[in-house]
Amino acid sequence: MWFKNLQLYRLPSPWAADALALEQQLARAQFQRCAASDLASHGFVPPLAEGGLLHSVGGQWLIAFKSEQKLLPASVVNQVAQERAEEIEAQQGYKPGRKQMKELKEAVTAELLPRAFTRLQTTYAWLDAAGGWLAVDASSRSKAEAVIDLLHKTLDDLPLKLLRTELSPAGAMSQWLAAGEAPAGFTIDRDCELKAADEEQSAVRYVRHALEGDEIRNHLVAGKLPTRLALTWNDRLSFVLTDDLEIKRLDFLAMEEEKSDADNPAERFDADFALMSGELRGFIPDLLEALGGEPAAESGPAGIASPSGAA
Repeated sequence: MWFKNLQLYRLPSPWAADALALEQQLARAQFQRCAASDLASHGFVPPLAEGGLLHSVGGQWLIAFKSEQKLLPASVVNQVAQERAEEIEAQQGYKPGRKQMKELKEAVTAELLPRAFTRLQTTYAWLDAAGGWLAVDASSRSKAEAVIDLLHKTLDDLPLKLLRTELSPAGAMSQWLAAGEAPAGFTIDRDCELKAADEEQSAVRYVRHALEGDEIRNHLVAGKLPTRLALTWNDRLSFVLTDDLEIKRLDFLAMEEEKSDADNPAERFDADFALMSGELRGFIPDLLEALGGEPAAESGPAGIASPSGAA
């Protein structure tokens, strides 16, 4: 149970939520497989087999969002529909009209859906009610928001905001690269992407490359801003920070020796989740401090906010 990405959201700290009530509410949207005529389905499943929909370890909660999507490419539907149209043309002496072709494609889709391959995906979300954090292990904001949207529809109350910081990630990363040094507790690694803010959006990417020196500073002076920067926190956790305040390529460096070797899968799952959540509870506040902290006062509605504050 080790997250590879973090899409970060803010809850009240602490969040006065009851685990039993949350689990009962999650059951309103329990995952069901697609019916024969469905293209997609999603819902919540137990994070651990034979467990509940809200998995709790030491006051830390884990939920699992599962989606099923039928893979029926439009090219396949069009090909079969065209073959049927040619048969109809041979029988009636003229090509099917636009309305008839639309109906033909709909009939082909309904016929092929029950036989289509399916893709199942599970996305995990960690909730720290005491610290006021919700993090989704998703590689993109859109994938995370599929989980968040269903939580909003399912739970009676979810006072959630997208995490914001006083410094924009791009502005902070620019300062670190220009100085050749990250804030206390962090080190700059060897991967970086910089992109111009003009219409062309010209970009330069460094992979396993030293990032100190005039070359990087010249790009900054020319107006390019960092969109991705690899960092390490306290020699314990490496990651890539993006200009949208997304955490990618998360690697728990100090956990290799601490990962549970219990024979029981459930015990190993719980031990790893406890270790991971403990690391994240230390890492996230330090990252926020490096980005100037959270705004003293939030403006606007209590829904999803913009990802970053002013530079």
